[in-house]
Formats: sequence, structure tokens, C-alpha cells
Amino acid sequence: MDIKKSDCEAINIEIVNKVKPNMPEMNILYELSDFFKVMGDSTRIQLLWALEESDMCVGDLAVLLNMTKSAVSHQLKVLKTAKLVRSTKKGKNVYYALNDFHVKTILEKALEHVCE
Repeated sequence: MDIKKSDCEAINIEIVNKVKPNMPEMNILYELSDFFKVMGDSTRIQLLWALEESDMCVGDLAVLLNMTKSAVSHQLKVLKTAKLVRSTKKGKNVYYALNDFHVKTILEKALEHVCE
């Protein structure tokens, strides 16, 4: 991977040298960027918020959000790929839930931030 070189000199080299070792690896920053891209969709946020309240199947989510089951399934696949939701088969239905407490915490902190 090519690293772009800066076209300027540091004004505060001590600060640059202090911060540099604490910067995450570039591949981690790219993954973080991808995470926020997934979270940056209002439909997916609605799905996550609903699943924060209760495990739900595609049909119930579609009714709740006034969407087609196909559209809900597509967005759930994106969320599952991003490891934000998990699925469990119960009888004939598949139920979705938040993958772990981190997802709930992220949603709660984001809501707290935008409501300030």
C-alpha cells in the first residue's frame, strides 16, 4: 500500500511524534471507515434501533418500517456481513438480533451525541 507523503513540515514535531505511535494501523482505519459507511444509512439505523428493542423476524420488521420483506432482507444481509446483527432460526422463521452489547452501546452513544 502506498502511503501519501505530506507536502509540509510539522509545526509541532513533539506532538506529531507523541500521536504517531498511537495511530491505528491503516487496515484498521479502513475497516472503521467501512463500519461507519454501513452505519450511515437511515434504513439500517432504523433496523438496528428496532432490534435493540427486541429480536424480530423479517416480516415483522417489514411491517414496522413499512418496507418490503425483500428490502429488509437486503439491509439485514449488509448488517450481518458487518457483524452488527446475528440470526437465529426458530421454526419456520429467522429472527434477527443485535450481535452484541457493543452495537447497543454505539447506538446509545450516537443518539446521546446528536441529542446534545
